[in-house]
Amino acid sequence: MSEFAGRFKDKIAVVTGGAAGIGLAVVKRILAEGGRVAVWDRDQKQIDATIASLGEGALGIVVDVADWASVEKAAAKTAEQLGGIDVLVASAGITGPNATTWTYPIEDWKRVFDVNVHGVFYCDRAVVPFMQAKDYGRIVNIASIAGKEGNPNAPAYSSSKAAVIGLTKSLGKELAKTGITVNCVTPAAVRTAIFDQMSQEHIDFMLSKIPMGRFGQIEEVAALICWLASEECSFTTGGVFDVSGGRATY
Repeated sequence: MSEFAGRFKDKIAVVTGGAAGIGLAVVKRILAEGGRVAVWDRDQKQIDATIASLGEGALGIVVDVADWASVEKAAAKTAEQLGGIDVLVASAGITGPNATTWTYPIEDWKRVFDVNVHGVFYCDRAVVPFMQAKDYGRIVNIASIAGKEGNPNAPAYSSSKAAVIGLTKSLGKELAKTGITVNCVTPAAVRTAIFDQMSQEHIDFMLSKIPMGRFGQIEEVAALICWLASEECSFTTGGVFDVSGGRATY
């Protein structure tokens, strides 16, 4: 990682879902590469433990990404305390239960969309004005290979991640003539705590679809995210980047 030392010098990043999983790996890498990070998450205890382990440069903020008022307040607090917002990695998400479309619980469907779609929209919407003030920004929305292929028995998750891809392309085009880029990452399955929300049958199905025959590693996904979040990503916007072990077919 030494070759990237200083890549995020003087940059201020927001990472949602940053207290665990892929989000935490991104937080650690940005800090190691000279940036400062606001860790947005729902769990106060987990945020406190994470911030205590990270040391200087990290700010913890309790946020419900599914609530616009909470996101708007968090963005203002981040900008005030850290001096602006240069990077957003929208990593917070849930899977919802595994069920067929015709038996899928309606309340679970709404909750998945509240977090995975409305939450990403709220976060994107909240940070853009701060980036426009500097004419610089990097937005990385975390989607999923399920949003491109549609996993059976995961209709809400698949549909919500497809919506994130569409949002990314729309926002990327809107900001294309500015210094702000917007891209998304579509990982295949990566073993994190989110697996606890899935059935073993569904986990086995996802593994069977990966030609490399293994799940992705958190660090592999974080490496791609951090490139998209860096100054180096200057001529790529509205893009969709696979980390799929060969699964992606388009």
